[in-house]
Amino acid sequence: MMRCPNCNSKDIGKIGSHQFYCWGCFIELTVNGEKMSVFQVEEDGTLSSLDDLFFEDQPVHHIHAT
Repeated sequence: MMRCPNCNSKDIGKIGSHQFYCWGCFIELTVNGEKMSVFQVEEDGTLSSLDDLFFEDQPVHHIHAT
């Protein structure tokens, strides 16, 4: 089960083949293998990367989506 790296919620919805949305804190997640990217959805629908906030000090191999 995937958990949100921001709010630790399990309330994650799938919105694409590798894209997910957290209903707890309203961020979008993209997962490709062992790599996860986190985005804030802006008012105009564009995505802003939040990876530097979440994964700066964490090695990518510690992030697992099952």
